[in-house]
Amino acid sequence: MSIHSSLKQESLIVDTYSITLKPVYSCPASEPLQGVTLPPGWTLAWHQAETFKALSDPNIDVVFNTAMTGDGKTLAACLDVLLGNCSAMVQYPTNELARDQEIQIQSYVEKFNPFPLPRIGRLSSAELELYAENEGLRKSAVLETHTSQRDILLSNPDILHYLHRGAYLMPKDSPDKLWGRIDEDFDLFIFDEFHVFNAPQIASVINTLLLIRYTKRQKKFLFLSATPNQELLTRLNKVGFRCVEINPIDQNKYVFPSTLKECQELEGQKWRKVSREIKLNFISLEPSTKASENWLKDNQQLILDYFQNHPGSKGAIILNSIAAVKRLTPIFTEFLKPYGLTVGENTGLSGKGQKERSLSTDLVLGTSTIDVGVDFKINFLIFESSDTGTFIQRLGRLGRHDDYEKDGKKITFTNFTAYALTPNFLVGSLFLEQSAPLETGGIYDRKYFNEILKDKYYKINDFRQYYSRWGAVQSVILCGKNGLGNDYIKRSYAGSQEAFKTACEEVFETKFGRVAGCLRRWRSEWQQFSGRDGNPIADEAASFRGSSPLLCGIYDLTETNEIDRFKTYDLPGIISNLEIEVISKEAFLRSLHQTAERHKQPIPKSRFEYCLAFMKLHSYREERLNWRLTYPGDLQPIADAWKVQVLLGIQVWQPQNRWISEINKRLRTKPLVSYVLPIPMIEVRKRLRLPMHFQIYELDEAGQHDRNAIYSVAFGQSALLLETLAYRFKSDGGELWIC
Repeated sequence: MSIHSSLKQESLIVDTYSITLKPVYSCPASEPLQGVTLPPGWTLAWHQAETFKALSDPNIDVVFNTAMTGDGKTLAACLDVLLGNCSAMVQYPTNELARDQEIQIQSYVEKFNPFPLPRIGRLSSAELELYAENEGLRKSAVLETHTSQRDILLSNPDILHYLHRGAYLMPKDSPDKLWGRIDEDFDLFIFDEFHVFNAPQIASVINTLLLIRYTKRQKKFLFLSATPNQELLTRLNKVGFRCVEINPIDQNKYVFPSTLKECQELEGQKWRKVSREIKLNFISLEPSTKASENWLKDNQQLILDYFQNHPGSKGAIILNSIAAVKRLTPIFTEFLKPYGLTVGENTGLSGKGQKERSLSTDLVLGTSTIDVGVDFKINFLIFESSDTGTFIQRLGRLGRHDDYEKDGKKITFTNFTAYALTPNFLVGSLFLEQSAPLETGGIYDRKYFNEILKDKYYKINDFRQYYSRWGAVQSVILCGKNGLGNDYIKRSYAGSQEAFKTACEEVFETKFGRVAGCLRRWRSEWQQFSGRDGNPIADEAASFRGSSPLLCGIYDLTETNEIDRFKTYDLPGIISNLEIEVISKEAFLRSLHQTAERHKQPIPKSRFEYCLAFMKLHSYREERLNWRLTYPGDLQPIADAWKVQVLLGIQVWQPQNRWISEINKRLRTKPLVSYVLPIPMIEVRKRLRLPMHFQIYELDEAGQHDRNAIYSVAFGQSALLLETLAYRFKSDGGELWIC
């Protein structure tokens, strides 16, 4: 008897195509590990045992674990620490994931009960600021204290990046004051969910690994991601890192049973159930901005029916747009409340308390804050995606658990159902074309389905040219007088500077002399342009996630928790979707200080230091308000330069916005690291396969508002990324400055 035959059939919806995904079982380790005592009844998966062995092998430096979502990569990473063999610094891309994994690791500690108990701590940039303020210490002192007193430190790669670049030091401090201690204290550096990062972050990690390697030698590095990053693996191998990939899919360590009997046999042989059987429904939608939001409004009854037909269910709706979530949350709250069902919200603009409460509600609406690795227990999922990676990532939130606890009682899920809100062209290529790979009612395994999805869905650009064009900017800066070129560092780490330089030139395929020449030229051009010292282009290339030049401070009046009202958001999202009131920086910070005093609770404020403008958020618009950027001059020579440059005088044209003149007063004096193309934005997005949230905008010359913009512009780190692809539009001329 097939497992799926026992599932209750849902009513068919117009333009819906349904398949069943088989459950996934993970192979157990072939034999117990010597010296490893597991909690009673526990068996390691094959990939967990192989990861432990690889990390214990003195001939291996870097381990890549690409086990499927939900297959226990966290235990694989922390097993050696739980056994007291080493200490680890774990990097998470989001604070939400770090909080979630702290709970997971604490549960492992309780079950393993090692002696002595490992000291576990979590440190984000906001927590670092609060510790420094509360204890009256500099951030460097806080970092020293919190790293030296932890066996497992949960942080983010941003902090690891900046402390290795001396960001928290005083002028007279030695460059290795922090990274020397941290690289000494921790034996293992773990990077979780690494697939969410782009080329600039990967280049930064390569630089950091090389710096650690040539100053502290024998350290281990572990990358956890369901999607292997071949670019990183290839480049590390190229400069002598001894790497191994633990890939259960390639090694046929997953099976996909079709019957209940097969499942029972696998469980009897200690195979671990990674994912339950899922009924996956494809909803075919026009590829428009509000298609998913409108479908959800029209199908509220379908969602209620699911909860009523399957009592005890928990669900999630994951969308691309924060504004859509903000508009939909009150609608679903009001609709489901009479039936005793609770609704939560989890986005980048949700307060900390709101995010934490949302995961215990019956239905949570969120964005990427909940699809990146957070392990919440649901059996009902509705999601939209923009490419293969986000589709697989979001679908991976479903089917991970058989049950959950509520009010001290265990509630068992009876089935698992997903609705994928997908563009009609994808549905057509999957189901309707001649020789389509899927058919409605078909039953497929995850491996086959993921391969089909990768073949048929939108493939985003991986920006692999970034490494040779921009990756070595960080390297040259690290080799300078504030890094490996410092006299004290040269004496303490003899030969490190030259070895680091040689490796970086090889891994990034460029010469330091050329990059150093660019750094001098950018600095000179900036001094001539502004009359000030500095190097904005180099600063952008040396940053981790970019400088967010259009970031604004928001005082969110829609937030119920007063402490959580102080937020940041990018200007394009604000002028598109928010009803705001512009206020001064002084008024914003005064309100922050008064709120902190009133509640006797400090509020981190360093993130607001470089905000472009400050606003009160009153509400979210029902319809997106159109706008475009303008430049007060001739754009043709700027575009013909085919290079990253600093622009001044950019403005927003949006006549319906009564606050736009006040925003423009601040914006027109803001120097912006930019890249301008003489191509319409939509065409650039399509031809270059840019990611959904890539920050590229329409740009026109001032006064040219009666036609479609023929120029496009990207700022900050996006400008550097765009520069690496611009050759596809360029017929002749221009400058190839590093390659």
